[in-house]
Amino acid sequence: MAAVLPAHAGPRGELGAGPLLRWMDAAACLAAEKHAGVSCVTASMDDIQFEEAARVGQIIAIKTKVNRAFKTSMEVGIKVTVQDVLTNAEKIVSVAYATYVAKPVGAGKVELKPVELLSAEDHLEHSLAIERRRIRLGYVQVFQKLMQESNKEDTCEEKDAVSTEHTHVQSTELVLPPHANHHGNTFGGQIMAWMQTVASISASRLCHSHPILKSVNMFKFWGPSFVGDRLVFNAIVNNTFHNSVEVGVRVEAYNCEEWIKDQPRHINSAFLIFSAVNDKGELLTFPRVKPTTQDDVRRYHGAIARRRIRLTRTTNAYLSYSNIAALTHLARKPGWDITKTLDNVKIWTHEEGAVLSFKVEMQVKVPSHVAFSLLSNFSLRQRWDRHFQTCEVLQAVSEEEKIYHITSAPITGHQPRDFVILVSLRQPCRPQEPYTVAVRSVTLKAMPPSPEFCRSEILCAGFQIYSSSSSSCTVCYFNQVTSGVMPYLAANLTGSSKSIEDTALECIKFLELKDSESCSSPQISLQYFGGAEGTCSAGGFYRRAVSSSLCASCARLQQLTTATPGCTLHQHTHPPGGDSSRGCAEVSVLFAAPV
Repeated sequence: MAAVLPAHAGPRGELGAGPLLRWMDAAACLAAEKHAGVSCVTASMDDIQFEEAARVGQIIAIKTKVNRAFKTSMEVGIKVTVQDVLTNAEKIVSVAYATYVAKPVGAGKVELKPVELLSAEDHLEHSLAIERRRIRLGYVQVFQKLMQESNKEDTCEEKDAVSTEHTHVQSTELVLPPHANHHGNTFGGQIMAWMQTVASISASRLCHSHPILKSVNMFKFWGPSFVGDRLVFNAIVNNTFHNSVEVGVRVEAYNCEEWIKDQPRHINSAFLIFSAVNDKGELLTFPRVKPTTQDDVRRYHGAIARRRIRLTRTTNAYLSYSNIAALTHLARKPGWDITKTLDNVKIWTHEEGAVLSFKVEMQVKVPSHVAFSLLSNFSLRQRWDRHFQTCEVLQAVSEEEKIYHITSAPITGHQPRDFVILVSLRQPCRPQEPYTVAVRSVTLKAMPPSPEFCRSEILCAGFQIYSSSSSSCTVCYFNQVTSGVMPYLAANLTGSSKSIEDTALECIKFLELKDSESCSSPQISLQYFGGAEGTCSAGGFYRRAVSSSLCASCARLQQLTTATPGCTLHQHTHPPGGDSSRGCAEVSVLFAAPV
């Protein structure tokens, strides 16, 4: 916690982004080192949004905690708030996530201990940290795809457009002892502050005003720098978008020898988004820019791709994240009220304002991985859920994501309804974590609304499956009720129907029956794509990862079966809905001999 002093403020009397970034990095590093027990360094900081400005005299509070440890790295959550000392009003300035790496002593790596989870919020952030990590790891692929699309667009040809070269700013800083952290590296927060300063100067050359930093598109640290290094900062405007401008900053480091030989080390890159206002607080419009070199053109189109990621967040990775996040958040909400208890079924409801949700908890005598395998295949749901009339796979997005089109039987007084849903699957990273099947509605151009059905929406639904023992599990089904789902639940809520209990009992019956059929059938265990172990039974479905080549995947499956003594692949069919261009999502296999 710190008071904002005049020395921390910029020309508008507001806390400068540079000091704030230093404080955020320092606080996050303290949390990381408290958990690791050794020195830690900043690896990256996710996209940062600045929602509020702090002024001189106000109080800044920064709360940090380690959300999850990934062997040698960890995610640290950062929450920045500002408090007015006169009114006690508190506002959120920013919520960010940073990745830190434990600095080893010697040649070996430091393996981090798991995070101790004490509260519901700890559990929620711990679960979502793995999803944010997926987005970080998949960001390059998403960006490259959007980059290909933006490359098809023409660059600005307006006569009054400003050349991007006019905005180029270079600054050199000598790293002195006050700029270093406690283990000799240049302090990451100091580098971020210098980057913000040079980027601000670059943006000001367009708006001729004092630009305001609104967001940062991922600080990425590629390597360390040390006391005595010369850091060269190159900033240039990549593109403008009416009321905002993106400035790219590249940081290169030199020691004395490298300085003479002109051999830089690329240690950091980031993209900073600025806006500007006039004396009345109205947003200024930035002039268009014109790239002049091939490198300028690349940066110009890269800015377009990054803006699409920031604004839409509708790429597969972000849709999957929001899908898993919504279900995890719903499951962790406090205040669930139990409304009915049967032998193996409990029903809970949760009301928050005008939003009603319900939870069905089922005790099932099957292993958790078997329940997950059966419940994650929505093509099988018609066998136990009478509300499902038809179910078709529209798109196998990835191994863990599918888009389905579902139709439901008509209810008296209502038109038949249909849903286009994204189903996201997650397996637990640790034994105490659940299997997750998250469901939400999406739009798909290939499946527009039909006059035969009333297109309805599922905001948040799905399963969490916890292992109770090697042969039993607890299946929890959640649904945040919408107008599209309400007709199927209205009679239940009034007590005139038991469809929820009946459906739950049918689900238990289906799971236990399928498991018993599997146990009585010849079985073989195979190593399938993605590195996980799957069990195939006679006449059953064997789910695997989607491969890039259908022929190659068929050949691979043939190799797996023939490599097992006494086993022959008798049948290999592709159920409807498989996309032959991407590889089949499921195959039906029949084996001649048991293990």
